[in-house]
Amino acid sequence: MNNHSIQTEKLNFWTKLAYGAGDLGPAICANVQVFFLLYFFTNVAGLPASLAGSILMIGKISDAVNDPIIGVMSDRTVHPWGRRYPWMIFGALPFGLLFFLQWIVPATNPSVLFWYYVVIAVLFNLAYTIVNLPYAALTPELTQDYNERTSLNSFRFAFSIGGSILSLVIAQQIFSIFKDNPIQQYLVLGIVCAIIAVLPIYWCFFGTRERTLSHQTEQEEDNNTNLPIVEQIRIAFSNGPFLFVIGIYLCSWLGVQLTASILPYFVVDWMQLPTASFPNVAIAVQGTALIMLFVWSFISKKIGKKAVYFMGVCLWIIAQGGLFFIQPGQVGLMYFLAVIAGFGVSTAYLVPWSMIPDVIDLDELNTGQRREGIFYSFMVFLQKVGLAIGLFLVGIALDIAGFIETIPGEAPPIQPESALLAVRVAIGPLPTIFLIVGLLLAYLYPITQEVHDEILLKLRERKQEIGES
Repeated sequence: MNNHSIQTEKLNFWTKLAYGAGDLGPAICANVQVFFLLYFFTNVAGLPASLAGSILMIGKISDAVNDPIIGVMSDRTVHPWGRRYPWMIFGALPFGLLFFLQWIVPATNPSVLFWYYVVIAVLFNLAYTIVNLPYAALTPELTQDYNERTSLNSFRFAFSIGGSILSLVIAQQIFSIFKDNPIQQYLVLGIVCAIIAVLPIYWCFFGTRERTLSHQTEQEEDNNTNLPIVEQIRIAFSNGPFLFVIGIYLCSWLGVQLTASILPYFVVDWMQLPTASFPNVAIAVQGTALIMLFVWSFISKKIGKKAVYFMGVCLWIIAQGGLFFIQPGQVGLMYFLAVIAGFGVSTAYLVPWSMIPDVIDLDELNTGQRREGIFYSFMVFLQKVGLAIGLFLVGIALDIAGFIETIPGEAPPIQPESALLAVRVAIGPLPTIFLIVGLLLAYLYPITQEVHDEILLKLRERKQEIGES
């Protein structure tokens, strides 16, 4: 089989399905963490909110630092299975085990708990990167066809969002079964999700390994990630539109992550509903976001990415503001606002990532090189650092507001008015501020449909001139 046939051969459905399954485990674990981990630290393990926020910040920053290191090491791996699979296969079991260990309460002393969870957070995030980053890098090794790469990522995206919803359904069932034992609730949740998270990684390996092309074709991937870190930073930040995309993405995801982290407190402490009710609210948001992805994708072809972002985020802001004003007992209104929020959350998935290829095309026009790795790696790096700081600030704010952590084995305390106000501010005005900044950046983002068409035209003309010379 020659190189050309390899590059253009279509992947079958089962290969794409196996590839998409590889993101199921990381999606389940990441979603359970963002919705439950801060609440678990304060209301089950009994840590002060400031310490809980610090654990999350340390874990996220360590995760961000891991990315370029593991990326370079996997690029240089020499193994009969190829560069990526050894990391996934040997990292899968530690990944599942460390995820489970996050949900154990090994002591009552806050200092012991803090350092235990810090160590587990750092090790788990390392295992997460070891599994997930090489997995993401499989795409160009499975096919070099542009459209097939897009198709592969659509399968991955479907498994990612589906895994997020599945994790909430699992949590809902477990919380309903173990109503009166919070420690047991999260222990069982950790075990079940760890098992479900590990198995699809092996499915991905066995379902895609025969199609891996790293030993058959000369890779097209650019080696700019081996440049010194200072040079990589200079390249990324000399691209003006890229800075706008980073800002839009950070603002969107800060809105998502802040809401997700504070939502359990809002449902339980402010709305005075049982813990088992919280996953229902999260499912309303995520389920709507999944459906709206396809709707917004269709609409964006008609009116453009920026217009879709404006429409979705404006609805999202209305929902966040409404959550601040609703009162205990207005459960129906809460679910309605959760659905409306899902309309906007879907744009946080869709729009920023669809802007990045435009930025890369502009960079190619300006420099003559394709440097996807640099832009994607820095987008993920800055996202993780920004989220780490945001979650840390939420923990500090709750602590300052007088939030009372739950003593393990005892009934949850009645929170003071100041803590309840902090919870409402964190779910309403605070995300709204970030979303408004995101709208401003989207308005100023310079690559419109017309500008991008012109970029592509100039790139085609340049390639024709090179081909003729």
